Amino acid sequence: MTAQDPGTQPPASDGPAPDEVPRVEHISKHFGAVTALRDINLHLNRGEVLALLGDNGAGKSTLMKTICGFQQPDTGRIFVNGQETVFKSVEHARSLGIDIVYQDLALIPGLSVYHNMFLNREKLHWPLLNNREMRRVAREHLDEMGVNIPSVNVSVAQLSGGQRQAIAVARAVFEDAKILLLDEPLAAMGVKEGAMILDLVRDLKRRGDISVIIIAHNYGQVFEICDRVNLVQQGEITFDKRSSDTSVEELTEIVVEEYRRALQERHGAA
Repeated sequence: MTAQDPGTQPPASDGPAPDEVPRVEHISKHFGAVTALRDINLHLNRGEVLALLGDNGAGKSTLMKTICGFQQPDTGRIFVNGQETVFKSVEHARSLGIDIVYQDLALIPGLSVYHNMFLNREKLHWPLLNNREMRRVAREHLDEMGVNIPSVNVSVAQLSGGQRQAIAVARAVFEDAKILLLDEPLAAMGVKEGAMILDLVRDLKRRGDISVIIIAHNYGQVFEICDRVNLVQQGEITFDKRSSDTSVEELTEIVVEEYRRALQERHGAA
């Protein structure tokens, strides 16, 4: 099977199915003469973990920024819980239960864990911050999610990369995200730290009420936790299968074939 096989592409429809929490139809995005997304159709079921795979520059992050309200698509429609929606901002998408955790995490290293958990929605004991209550709630939430850190009083700068990523994910869930977008959460992590994040995603999956899209380069890492796989190539989703119906080898062969074609085109133009 190759990436050109139309049978692997997710079909569009006249609207979302009952279990589809977000659905995008015929999304396109251009930056000047560059086409970043081309007629994208994607859906995510309630409680599902979807792996979004592809090379650098394939369009994965642009698609995520479109779904989270960071940028508007040029064409196409987005449905959230069955309702067609035009996002006005990231805050608008967040109010509908969609949140994204970027590679840079958007944490403040100099602040404590519990202060980061309550950024922009601090609890007050007028006229002061209610630090005691924020510490208590943050500790309870992290324990409930199985996030293991020595203390919520330590600064984020003292934590490992895996612990920081876990804090960022926990904060999004704490803010009642039901559709969680993880942009390369395993990038530049060792085996132990990567396992921590995969365990966290696995625990969210067991809850059944949170849907996750996880962008990754390492197919083997995400295969064990994802329900379905989409492959993005040159701004298009060219592959959509249940993870149980495909393999790392099949995906690798598709990507290798893409590289072969690119090399042939380059040598042919030389």
